[in-house]
Amino acid sequence: MNKPLSGITVIDLTHMLSGPYCGMILADLGAETIKVEPLQGEGTRKLLATDPDNSLDGMGAYFITLNRNKKSVCIDLKSEEGLNVFYELVKKADVVVNNFGAGVPTRLKIDYEQLSKINPEIITCSITGFGSNGPKFKRPAFDQVAQATGGGMSITGTDPNHPVRAGIPIGDLGGGMFAVMGIQAALLERAKSGKGQDVDISMLDCQISLLNYMATMYFLSEKDPFPIGNSHFVHVPYNTFKTADGFIVIAVITDNFWQNLKTVVKIDALDLPEFDTQPGRWAKKDFIDETLNQTLQTQTSDYWIEKLEAARIPCAPVNTFSQALSDEQVKHRNMVVELTSGDGNKTKGPGNPIKFSRTTDEIFSPAPKVGEHTRDVLQGLVGMSESELALLFEKKVVR
Repeated sequence: MNKPLSGITVIDLTHMLSGPYCGMILADLGAETIKVEPLQGEGTRKLLATDPDNSLDGMGAYFITLNRNKKSVCIDLKSEEGLNVFYELVKKADVVVNNFGAGVPTRLKIDYEQLSKINPEIITCSITGFGSNGPKFKRPAFDQVAQATGGGMSITGTDPNHPVRAGIPIGDLGGGMFAVMGIQAALLERAKSGKGQDVDISMLDCQISLLNYMATMYFLSEKDPFPIGNSHFVHVPYNTFKTADGFIVIAVITDNFWQNLKTVVKIDALDLPEFDTQPGRWAKKDFIDETLNQTLQTQTSDYWIEKLEAARIPCAPVNTFSQALSDEQVKHRNMVVELTSGDGNKTKGPGNPIKFSRTTDEIFSPAPKVGEHTRDVLQGLVGMSESELALLFEKKVVR
């Protein structure tokens, strides 16, 4: 298999979204990703599983997408025998990922301190709401909790009285993305030191990091920013505008773009010397946006996008999912791929955004059925005999 993480074995103990997303990216990149589930299966299997619009062969959209390219092994980690089976897997693994609540891995005896005694080269990664330490680290957290605590919701929306979460669950997904970065960095460090370590990912930390330059602006000004819809705090015009059949965005970030825009829209009221530089446009921001809206509504989005792109003005249609997922550029980049159920039926989902010049394979195997690979993994990776496995199945230690 021509993928960059081929040869790396990941044990995925995750559920819901942040952890499974991390595991999905690692699996997409070629890591042998073994999803260790309780005997009844990981709880996310049930999400949308019976929804006629959002399921396929008894698997919901969550599970189909987030668990592609993974193998399923079912082990009762709460039993001593099950824990010992898990430890045998750890001896052969490179990475163990979980997104249990703070303190749960220690209670289950699957934290870094315990696993490093079994495999000193093991890399563990925990994704939690607030990290592994601090005055309030044990608080439960899901996506919206991270978005709210991290400050992002306070600048999203149209006014300070109606905070809005991001439409994409960036609290969960951000945790998963940073976990992948941390795991890969730990793998690189291990190649030098020969030692494993724990990667501690806090969803709140990730949201604070994503504030980026806006956080620095706050420290410089000591002023809390507030929501300004889709406009910008510096550039004008930089906003969403209505057209005859939808919406487009225009992002004028230089005075040259403004000159080009005037040749496209041909509005006398905007062809004033005072608007030729940013300060003049900023002073009449609302007037410029309203005047542009009146003209842009007279033609379709496609009409304006063609004209604006020809004039090299940054712009885009505000696409629906159906439009975005059928975009020729998206398709060309293989960002819409076939996802198959365990029964062979097919749907589609987003591809892998990380592209390589040499390790180019993009293969997507189906999300596994419950315990589908228990026998193969315990025999092939761990080396258990058929009689040993039969006894574990009989005792319901594994499924």
